[in-house]
Amino acid sequence: MAPELVPTTVKSGGLSRAVTLPSRAYVTFLAGNGDYVKGVVGLAKGLRKVKAAYPLLVAVLPDVPKEHRQILESQGCIVREIEPVYPPDNQTQFAMAYYVINYSKLRIWEFVEYSKMIYLDGDIQVFDNIDHLFDLPDGYLYAVMDCFCEKTWSHTPQYKIGYCQQCPEKVKWPAEMGKPPALYFNAGMFVFEPSMETYHHLLKTLQITPPTPFAEQDFLNMYFSSIYKPIPPIYNLVLAMLWRHPQNVHLHHLKVVHYCAAGSKPWRYTGKEENMEREEVKMLVKKWWDIYNDESLDYKKVQMSNINGVEGEGDAESVDMAPFKAALSEAAQLRYVTAPSAA
Repeated sequence: MAPELVPTTVKSGGLSRAVTLPSRAYVTFLAGNGDYVKGVVGLAKGLRKVKAAYPLLVAVLPDVPKEHRQILESQGCIVREIEPVYPPDNQTQFAMAYYVINYSKLRIWEFVEYSKMIYLDGDIQVFDNIDHLFDLPDGYLYAVMDCFCEKTWSHTPQYKIGYCQQCPEKVKWPAEMGKPPALYFNAGMFVFEPSMETYHHLLKTLQITPPTPFAEQDFLNMYFSSIYKPIPPIYNLVLAMLWRHPQNVHLHHLKVVHYCAAGSKPWRYTGKEENMEREEVKMLVKKWWDIYNDESLDYKKVQMSNINGVEGEGDAESVDMAPFKAALSEAAQLRYVTAPSAA
């Protein structure tokens, strides 16, 4: 079946013309009435700055107040309310108390009006256009491999023996412990295809799967282990990589930064927590604030004529329709998929 097409508008030679784009979108998740709404506003403005061709959909729980929803809509976000998803009751201690609510992210597989989506946590910022990730081959879930070196992983055998998939050559997985663990991704950013079949099976599987410390991230890794494909760290820099694996970080090529380390949320940043005094962290926090405070990036609607001369609303930004490189090869020497880049 041909993918559904949705209309958008680009400017060419000073004139507006109607074009079509596949039904794609970025998506994030928001719960509660706290300050995380600032993160989502920053994300919306960041996507606008890099001229993302697709909208940002925000899946909100019922406890997100009307005022916060209005703020998001005023920034051009599509706000969709979802119901919470809870794991089976058990005695698991989550790595962070609030992780349990993150199971509600499973609802995003229900957004089948979109053929492909890129999920981004609300504490993420996009510093370069990543629209080309939508052109990765279908049938897989793409995400960046996580790091096992922080204390939050202390419950795992990986942490206990000093093994990390970011540098597997440093500490080899002991043969007496059996097969090495499967590649494990950070669920703050991933490329996926909504599907009602997958959605219903995810919820059904969750009800018979005991919760684990990293909540929905562990669950998604288990569920999608057979179709997970790693992509380079530039698409989701978990800040701990700066001090755990600096050799794997290329600051000048970063596209997506994940402010998930303790004390690193830009809208709460004090610089007092461990590692937060690092110059790279200060620089990345400043970059986030530069986008958040830039009023020129606030969402604006303008009246423009379509190809038939009928007035309609459109985004003030033009869409970069440069063709994407379609070729994708999985180099044997690399442990991640090379993402297609914008031509």
